[in-house]
Amino acid sequence: MPRAAARRDGRHGAGVARAPDARGTPAAHRPSPRFPVVAVHSALIPLVVSLAMLPAALAAQQAADTARTADSARVQLPAVTVVGARYARPSVAVPLAVTVVPRARLRDVRGVGLDEGLALVPGVLAQSRSGGSDVRLVIRGFGARGAGDRSNSGTSRGVRVLLDGIPETEPDGRTAFDNVDLAVAEGLEIVRSNASALWGNAAGGVVSLTTMPATREPFAELTPMAGSDGLRRWVLRVGAPLGPGSGWASAAHTRIDGWRERSDARRTTLNAGVHAPLSDQTRLGVHLSAADNDFRIPGPLTRAQLEADPRQSNATYAARDERRMNRVARIGATVEHELGSGTTLSAMAFASPKALERSERGTYRDFARYHVGGSVMARDEHPIAGNVRGTLQVGADHALQDGAIQFYELSSTNGRGTTLTDNRREGAMNLGVFVQEELAVGRRWAFTLGARWDQIRYDYADRVEPQLDDERAYTRVTPKVGVVWRPSLTHAFYANAGGGVEAPAGNETSPAGTFGQDTITGINPLLDPIISTTWEVGTKQTLGLGGGALQALAYDVALYSTDVRNEMVPYRGGRFYFSAGRVRRRGAELGLGLSAAGGVDLQMSLTASDNRYRSYVVDSAHYGVPGASTSYAGNQAVGVPRLFGAATVGWAPAFASPARISITARGVGRYYADDANTVRVPGYGTVDATLSMHRAMPVMAALGVRGFVSVTNLTDRRYVGSSYLNPDVVGGQPVAFEPGMPRQVVVGLQLDTGR
Repeated sequence: MPRAAARRDGRHGAGVARAPDARGTPAAHRPSPRFPVVAVHSALIPLVVSLAMLPAALAAQQAADTARTADSARVQLPAVTVVGARYARPSVAVPLAVTVVPRARLRDVRGVGLDEGLALVPGVLAQSRSGGSDVRLVIRGFGARGAGDRSNSGTSRGVRVLLDGIPETEPDGRTAFDNVDLAVAEGLEIVRSNASALWGNAAGGVVSLTTMPATREPFAELTPMAGSDGLRRWVLRVGAPLGPGSGWASAAHTRIDGWRERSDARRTTLNAGVHAPLSDQTRLGVHLSAADNDFRIPGPLTRAQLEADPRQSNATYAARDERRMNRVARIGATVEHELGSGTTLSAMAFASPKALERSERGTYRDFARYHVGGSVMARDEHPIAGNVRGTLQVGADHALQDGAIQFYELSSTNGRGTTLTDNRREGAMNLGVFVQEELAVGRRWAFTLGARWDQIRYDYADRVEPQLDDERAYTRVTPKVGVVWRPSLTHAFYANAGGGVEAPAGNETSPAGTFGQDTITGINPLLDPIISTTWEVGTKQTLGLGGGALQALAYDVALYSTDVRNEMVPYRGGRFYFSAGRVRRRGAELGLGLSAAGGVDLQMSLTASDNRYRSYVVDSAHYGVPGASTSYAGNQAVGVPRLFGAATVGWAPAFASPARISITARGVGRYYADDANTVRVPGYGTVDATLSMHRAMPVMAALGVRGFVSVTNLTDRRYVGSSYLNPDVVGGQPVAFEPGMPRQVVVGLQLDTGR
């Protein structure tokens, strides 16, 4: 066992309790960041300036609306996405696998977890771990190691998540889902391709949510929901024009008693925003968000426990009442200015304080963090020669998270005890610079060439054992090339090749100590960044077919091959992580949507993949057999099924308008939970049914009502919903399995004014 990967538990005893200050916080809790303070100031200055400009924007005169028309008799362009290229582009023009999920597909679900909006996205495996906001999120194998382990509860790895264009993903690559609530989302945009060349660290895929309404018309929506296992949920959304701009706000409150023992949760989220022009050339946006999220972690079970009673919780988790209490807030601002002649400058800045508490592995932990950052980008569209035009993007991103972490003994009631056992700082900084040139040759061909340089830096300071203090930086250049051929406005063939980078996350560089093993440094020196190279080809098309039996058709097909070096895997239940040689991921994805006569529609996705370790030698020191080793080359990589998919068939008959019924079938193939491929997680299939109104029914002059009844897992099938990877083995049995949710019934009613 490498000594750098572990620390002793309980080694300080009662002798390290610190005198609190006037607020009751030990003096050593106050961080003394080594990162330059100017980094924080540089991120906040654009934010302060933007907020100062807001009153002027709201007081500006209403600009004349410009009417734009297009010949849409036969063809309608697909939805516009801002994710793949970092500026507004039709998704068909982007040489990446991109999926757009409109708000209409997010209405008739509970909306608590991100998994409910991603079920029909090919290449994306999103699984609820206990029915709340804690979701396992995997895109083409990226993010798989985020399953299991207490430190991964409520977070993901390897996938970048944006909320209104502002990163939820932290500088070290972790993403918490506290602010993510589908009930307030106007839509989702998912980049399934490796996007590190534009988005940097941990961008094996990108999920972007927007809360900005698609209309400036005033509206108000109130949606109460109730359901199985004590679900009570209220969602309020309002929006209105504000001078030449618009403003909106939303609030969602959710309580769940939980279907497993100790799986109860409570969450409140708030979102608000304003978009307004400052002038004919300048636009300003201000976004606010906050969340109060409490949830308990029922933990994994053995197979015997799963079969005997899937509702039970893990006994160790129950004895320690393992849980998380997260309080986060964020303010962000965006500014975009058109210089003329096709040149645009944009900037974004945000600041997010976080207060996190948790009971984990026999300790009570307090986190006091701040997350600040921003970006600047210039875009220039310019003619080159003849029918060749170029679009140059140059930009930089910066993000910093720092703060103190205190470890206390658990009290007799599993709260924070009086003895401080550890006190440390964990800082992470991510700085990236990117450049990309796009060449459009006529209306059919487009070529993309770009690259990004990233530095991810960690700074660890131990207040109890300062000899463990450490710093480490990872740097990487990731290139990207792509080509698109468009035989028509709504049909494209594309290919791309590019690199990816993902640095170890904070809990992976400094994992929890166990079994009395010592450490020589606070940052594991054996971990290297995950380096990947992806090759991808695909085609996508949207067809408006007019009358007849088949009225509209859209499809998306992608083939990819990704080679990964330094694949990072957890072991001993996620206490430690180490780099595991090479992995090859290959896959094929299909997304299909169609509308037919008689109000029938179909949406489906199918993903087939093969994920294998190409080289992976395990040193016996990790498993307590000195002098021995074994190779896992050729084994299936953990946590990724070879086959999964979903399909929804809907019917909205004219005679029952506006009623709509839909049936959804989901299937996930089996996969392995351990590198040795001895712990198999069985596959499963479930069926859901929903009866809803696809438009609001007027009940009075300015008030409409719509509603839905949804039943998930209609047949009440038992299955494994998620698993811990390389899990603990207790009494010869792997403690790996998280039961999937039984039948759930949800009833929702929406009162709507204005939309």
